[in-house]
Amino acid sequence: MSSRIPELLEMLHAMITEAWGLPLGAEKCVIERDKALDLLDEIRAQFPTEIAEAKRLLDARADFVNNAKREAETIRRAAEERARQLIDEQEIIRVSREKSHEMLSTAESSTAELRNAANEYVDDAMRRTEEALAAALGEIRQSRTKFRQAARAASEAPQKSSQKPPPKARSPVPDEDEEEPEEQEEREEEQKKPKFEVPD
Repeated sequence: MSSRIPELLEMLHAMITEAWGLPLGAEKCVIERDKALDLLDEIRAQFPTEIAEAKRLLDARADFVNNAKREAETIRRAAEERARQLIDEQEIIRVSREKSHEMLSTAESSTAELRNAANEYVDDAMRRTEEALAAALGEIRQSRTKFRQAARAASEAPQKSSQKPPPKARSPVPDEDEEEPEEQEEREEEQKKPKFEVPD
């Protein structure tokens, strides 16, 4: 329902403007009292409606502002929470990457150390095996030399006790400098075996 207050004020203004002026006072005029009072009463009657409408509009405006503030605050808090989550996620990702790089570096270092230790162990085991084989071979050669010397001494003893020495025959035990076929064959087999050279 539209308000009639502007219209009533226009009518009151026109009544005062068109009223007769008094001869002794230029700022004074004569108007019809009843008509003026009727206009004022009608204007007064319109004020409660206008005031209620204005109050309603003010309340609606206040509600709208409050709702807008609450919504803006909710949006701000959600944005801050999301920003904190993103920061936390980035921090977690950064820490995880650093941890994975550290674990990878540690694993690579441990692998290199284990590889070096294994190589050293194998090399040392092969060196000790080679030394043991060489020592065993030396003992075998010494034993064969002693055996051949004992065999030669045993074969020469009967020849010295005989008055007529028999014609010189080939001794069944070869000389120390002369290799038997079996010894020569063993030496050739040993030369064919691969040699393990251990770097210094």
